[in-house]
Amino acid sequence: MTRTVRTRLHDDHGRVTVYFAILAPAFLAMLGLVVDGGAKVRALQRADNIASETARTAGQAINAGQAITGGSKEVDPALAAEAAQAYLAGLDGVTGSVTVAPDRQNLTATVSLTWDPLLLDLFGALGSTTVTGTATVTLVAQ
Repeated sequence: MTRTVRTRLHDDHGRVTVYFAILAPAFLAMLGLVVDGGAKVRALQRADNIASETARTAGQAINAGQAITGGSKEVDPALAAEAAQAYLAGLDGVTGSVTVAPDRQNLTATVSLTWDPLLLDLFGALGSTTVTGTATVTLVAQ
């Protein structure tokens, strides 16, 4: 080999290595934001969906004796809370509560669950986060 070819082959001064060392963490952080950001959005959607189902379940706990005799349909607060807790008991890591309005025609379910990031947790940026979902239902008399 001639001297010029040998010099060109060994003429690496580490410029690519420094470039890679600077940009690789930035690319990993961006990937973490995309993956974990999407996962958090899905966790928030799941919390809202569970809150909706909890509210529907609790909304079916009406005062049956009063409704059967032709009276107004009203939510029984004790039965609604019991129905909501029974529904939530079948879900792992989900807690919640139901609040019945004084008019007993509206109720609000609030649920919480824990979301754990996948990639950003490796950088120590985030730990477990609690996400909350809320749903309100109104009884409709037919």
